[in-house]
Amino acid sequence: MSRGYHTAWNIPDEHRGDPAYVEAGAAIALGQAVFDRRSELGLSQEELARRAGLTASEVELIEGGATVPTLRLLRALAQGLDAKLDLSIEDDETHVSFIASAA
Repeated sequence: MSRGYHTAWNIPDEHRGDPAYVEAGAAIALGQAVFDRRSELGLSQEELARRAGLTASEVELIEGGATVPTLRLLRALAQGLDAKLDLSIEDDETHVSFIASAA
């Protein structure tokens, strides 16, 4: 994960198993991945929104970790970011990245 939109947060160990914490972590991981790929492409939130069929406000919420994604949303983001979505979930950890599509 790059240094960028989100910083490292210190979370007490007793909160790490909480389902709300796990879900929030997954939403933040998605937001960071969207921000990273959008930045890599040099796109504004408005341009990504246009490419993905979303609003700029929706992109802002996604990047802020405030959205629980649907498959339709994930597909739209991957298309808008010209990338393949790589998602792995193991125990309480979620890793998300967008990998550039082959030309």
